[in-house]
Amino acid sequence: MTQNIYDDETFFTGYSRLPRSVHGLDGAPEWKVLRAMLPALAGRQVLDLGCGFGWFCRFAAGAGAASILGVDVSAKMLERARRETDDSRIAYERADLESFAPQVGAFDLAYSSLAFHYIADLAGLLGRVHAALKPGGVLVCSVEHPQLTAPARQEWLADSDGRASWLVNGYLDEGERVSNWLAEGVVKRHRMIGTYLDLLLGAGFSLTRLVEWGPSLEQVAAEPDWVRERARPFFLLLSARRA
Repeated sequence: MTQNIYDDETFFTGYSRLPRSVHGLDGAPEWKVLRAMLPALAGRQVLDLGCGFGWFCRFAAGAGAASILGVDVSAKMLERARRETDDSRIAYERADLESFAPQVGAFDLAYSSLAFHYIADLAGLLGRVHAALKPGGVLVCSVEHPQLTAPARQEWLADSDGRASWLVNGYLDEGERVSNWLAEGVVKRHRMIGTYLDLLLGAGFSLTRLVEWGPSLEQVAAEPDWVRERARPFFLLLSARRA
């Protein structure tokens, strides 16, 4: 089961204060690029995986989508999403993405923002998402960039001759990472870029775009604190299509 850190009171309080929680999609610096990767939404059936406060669900409704299903494991997130949504086209469902199985052939677009790096069995989820999309359906998603998720422990070990050697559990070492972001013990999964691509292709998708997102110079000029984010990409944005 996915760690439900968003229902931890400390984490939820901190997350609720982030710009993307206060200002919605416009508070997410990568949104402009991610939005450009979306297909036309008018008349479409949309699935939002890890919908959080429902910002994208309400955007999709505003763009003319026929129906939107938002799914999240967090009761606290869904409570606020329902409170702030007044549109009969939008439905919310509480479910763990590790096992959630959307209706086969029911959706034109599957969207996910910053959720897949929490999922252990991403191959299984992508297979179910592929099955849930109609022919020609599109998946658009974002994850924390692997350069961001990679860092882990560093320690001294002794080899068989008693000489010290340096062990780095870094980019090439995929798997669980535990951090203290907003709360202690937040569990994420580190995967290399190539692994994300292999998982998409293995699920039957065709990759249509990949963006290693970092703030533009214009964004840095408006938000000088973002200059440090020019040192390495912050997000990995992907779009893929079902044949």
